[in-house]
Amino acid sequence: METKNRREFLKKSVLGISGAALLPSSLKIDTGADAFKTAPPELPSRLLGKTGISTPLISMGTSGVTSPGFVRAAYEAGIKLFFSATYYGEGNNEILVGEGLKGLPRDSFIVGTASSPDGLDTRSGTLSGNFSAQAYMKKAEESLKRFGLDHIDILLFPYAAKRETVLHEGILKTMEQVKKQGKVRFTGIASHGDTVEALNAAAASGIYDLAMISYNFKIQDLDSLNTAVANAVNKGMGIIAMKTTAGGGRDKSGSPPEISTALKWVLQNEKVSTIVSGMTSLDELQKNLAMIRDLKMSEQDMKDLKIASAGSETGLYCQQCRECIPQCPHNLDIPAIMRSYMYSYGYRNMEQAWFTLAEAGLPNDLCDKCETCSVKCPSGFNLKKKIADISRLRDVPRDFLLA
Repeated sequence: METKNRREFLKKSVLGISGAALLPSSLKIDTGADAFKTAPPELPSRLLGKTGISTPLISMGTSGVTSPGFVRAAYEAGIKLFFSATYYGEGNNEILVGEGLKGLPRDSFIVGTASSPDGLDTRSGTLSGNFSAQAYMKKAEESLKRFGLDHIDILLFPYAAKRETVLHEGILKTMEQVKKQGKVRFTGIASHGDTVEALNAAAASGIYDLAMISYNFKIQDLDSLNTAVANAVNKGMGIIAMKTTAGGGRDKSGSPPEISTALKWVLQNEKVSTIVSGMTSLDELQKNLAMIRDLKMSEQDMKDLKIASAGSETGLYCQQCRECIPQCPHNLDIPAIMRSYMYSYGYRNMEQAWFTLAEAGLPNDLCDKCETCSVKCPSGFNLKKKIADISRLRDVPRDFLLA
């Protein structure tokens, strides 16, 4: 009885925030003969760098999607680009996306995924001696099988940070090889931290076609990032924006600026080709589609973002600057913990929050040895409090999350 009560408490306190955002898994896919007579509507679009692809200003990040039917509904509403990752649900998300797009004309949609090579230290952004180009190639091939497609449109190297890693000979050779073999059309990087360094390195390589980067109104050194973005675009790279709502809220119990306002702010930069939005409901989909049809920012929109940026609330968005890691006496992967916190309380994506914690290699006695936290966060986060809050999620079995 005690175990049951504990699980119920955890589900209500940590998982209860997500219920309203989920789409019913009963949404069906119409694959009949009349299903595709009407083409999806044309949405406002921009070119994706030198790829030649014209993609709507809003695209779908699928990590929180629970129904193939929702993927199909987004396609029928005009969404063209769908992004998954090998580490979303241990590959099951790629299967779900493939099921949602099954039977559609192959040239009518774009599928992207991110695959993390063995030996990548996400804390430092460096590769260890465990890296194998052959093993990395195999991961890309496994993604292809899970999607059930003859090729993947975009393959991203995730957690790109350090220049030497982005330009690692084995990574570059793998990216070139998958394209030559026709398994992948375009390659790129995805960066959460040290983005300016990673983006400049990718632009210098001449190999990467795209970059998916964190871009939102809370970025601290926006001028440097914009300079790196302009450099990459001038080299022919397409820019895809993620983490565009700065965590989805000011705090887990606070009210964020209007989501559409944060998204419109990103798209004021015409060098950003598209936003990858983690939509999980028809309501979110409809609001995003309405937003891209009218990008004009009102005076009230700008005022709301200014208040949100300058306010005393630290919010949910971690800058992923990694300044916390060397300060921690136990070398905890605090940026990963903070991403988990954001996925949970900001994006209501409990499964991705759980996986992020699981992959961080955290000790069981997390923070128990420290009465006070000596780490000083540049963003002002009360790290000990937030870590204690999100670490409860580790006690919840993965299957229980999906129940």
